[in-house]
Amino acid sequence: MEKHTILTLSIVNCQLSICAFAMAQTRPNIVYIMTDDHTAQMMSCYGPSPVQTPNLDRLAHEGVLFRHSFVANSLSGPSRACMLTGKFSHKNGFTNNEHGIFDGSQQTMPKLMQLAGYQTALIGKWHLVSTPTGFNHWDILEGQGEYYNPTFLHQDGTRSVEQGYCTDVITDKAIRWMDQRDKSQPFILFVHHKACHRDWLPDLKDLRAFEDQTFDLPANFWDDYLGRTAAQDQEMNIASDHDMDLIYDNKIYLPGDASRLSELYLNYVRRLSPEDQKTYFQFHDSLSRAFKAHPLTGRALTEFKFQRYMRDYAKVTKSLDENVGRLMRYLESHDLLRNTLVVYTSDQGFYMGEHGWFDKRFMYEESLNTPLVMRLPEGYRRRGEVSEMVQNIDYAPTFLEMAGAVVPPDIQGQSLVPLLKDNSPRKWRDAIYYHYYEFPAEHMVRRHYGIRTQRYKLIHFYPHTAAAQDTTHRPRIDQWELYDLQTDPTEMHNLYGNPSYRKVQRQLHRRLRQLQKQYDDPIEQQIP
Repeated sequence: MEKHTILTLSIVNCQLSICAFAMAQTRPNIVYIMTDDHTAQMMSCYGPSPVQTPNLDRLAHEGVLFRHSFVANSLSGPSRACMLTGKFSHKNGFTNNEHGIFDGSQQTMPKLMQLAGYQTALIGKWHLVSTPTGFNHWDILEGQGEYYNPTFLHQDGTRSVEQGYCTDVITDKAIRWMDQRDKSQPFILFVHHKACHRDWLPDLKDLRAFEDQTFDLPANFWDDYLGRTAAQDQEMNIASDHDMDLIYDNKIYLPGDASRLSELYLNYVRRLSPEDQKTYFQFHDSLSRAFKAHPLTGRALTEFKFQRYMRDYAKVTKSLDENVGRLMRYLESHDLLRNTLVVYTSDQGFYMGEHGWFDKRFMYEESLNTPLVMRLPEGYRRRGEVSEMVQNIDYAPTFLEMAGAVVPPDIQGQSLVPLLKDNSPRKWRDAIYYHYYEFPAEHMVRRHYGIRTQRYKLIHFYPHTAAAQDTTHRPRIDQWELYDLQTDPTEMHNLYGNPSYRKVQRQLHRRLRQLQKQYDDPIEQQIP
C-alpha cells in the first residue's frame, strides 16, 4: 500500500474517532438514581419535612422538581418494569411481585439506548426475578437485598458478600464503573438503592441520629376510614402488631423474645461482624429494656411505634442523601456535570403515618406520588417547579429522545423533553391512569384502577376473580371512590354518589374509559 493511501486512511480514522468523541460529548450522559419506598414527604425540597436532605435539595435547586410525579402501579417490581419499558403493567407483563417474572426478551429502554451507542450499566436493586438484559454491565442485589454486608449477584453468574453498608457499597460500585467505562461513548448508569425499604436498618454511624427528635403525627393518623371499604380492610396499620411487628419493624428485642418475624430480623443483623453486632445491640438493648420496664398499650403504644418507625426511616434517608452527595461530587470533580442528566426518583411513594399506615400500594396521594427531581445538562432551560402531571412510563421515551434515538410507537409514556426545554408546552396530558393488581398478597390491598386529573380522582376497587380466591375469605369489594383534591387533599371523604358531584363523576367515568382504551387495558370486560 502506498504511503499517501496509508496517510489518507489514518486521517479518515482520526476524523471518525474525533466525530465519535464529539457525539459522546454532545449527547448527554444520564445518571438515574432510583431508591425504594422513598417518599416526597421525607425530602426537604418538597416543602416542610421532618428531615433535611441537602444533597437531594441541590438537584432540585439547580434543576427541576416535579410536583405532580406519579407511578402507574405502586409496587417495587411493577414500577421498575414500567420504567424499563415505558409501558403499563398489563403491557410489559409484570403486574405484581408475588407471581411476576420480568420477560427480559422484550423491548426495553436500555436495549434501545445500546443501539443508540450508549454504554448501559445497572448497579444495585433489580427485583424483577429474571436476569437483567440490555446492560453492558450489571451488578445486582439478590432479591430485596440486605442493608448489612449485602450479597451481590454478578454478571458472570457468581455471588459475593460485599463488606459494608448497602447504600455505601452501591455508590462505591457506581463510581468504580464510571472510572472504568469507555470514555469515548456516552453512558446511562442506573443506580438502584435498597434504601428506604423496610425494615429500615441504619448505617451504624447513624444509630443515634434523630433520637432526640419527636415527629408530629399526621392530621389523619387516627383515620376511621368512613365510607372507604377497601381502606378498612388492609394490613398496613402501624397500630396493628400483625402489620407492624414490634421486633422486626421497631427493633424492640431482648434475648429470648419471639415474634413471627423475630428470626428474620436477627438474621439481618447477624450479617454484621461480631464487633459491629455488639455496637448495634448495645444501642437497641437500651431502648428495649426501657420499653419492657414501662410497657405501653393502646394509643400510647401506637404512637411509640410511629416514633420508632420515623426515626429509623429518617436514619436510612440520611445515609441515602449523603451518598447522592458523593455521586454529585464525583461527577463534578470529573467534569461530567455539564453534560449529564442526573435524575433522582423512587419506585413509588410511601405512607409516613398518613391514614395510620406504612407501606404503599393504594392510589391515594402518598403512594401514587413519587419524588422526581432532575439536574439538567446544557441546552435544557427549564428550572424550578414543574406542575404538569408525569408518570414513570415517561422516563423511557425521555431518555431515548435525549439520546437522539427513535422512540418506538408502542411506548405508552410521553417524553418529558418538551417540559425540560419550555416552561409552557402547547399540549400535555390532562389525566393519568393507574392500575394495582397484587391481591391477595402481603398487606392485603385490594385490586383497583383509577384516574387522576389536576383536581379530581376516581378509583374503582374491583372484586377478585375465582382464580385469585383469597384463602383468608375476605369479603369481595366492588366500590367506587371519588375525591376532590382541592377541598380534600388528604382524601378523607368519598364523594362518589354525591349529587353535587354528579356531573364531575360522569365526566371522570368517560375520561377513564378513554384512557383504558388508549392504553389498551381490557379490565372492565374482565371484572366478574
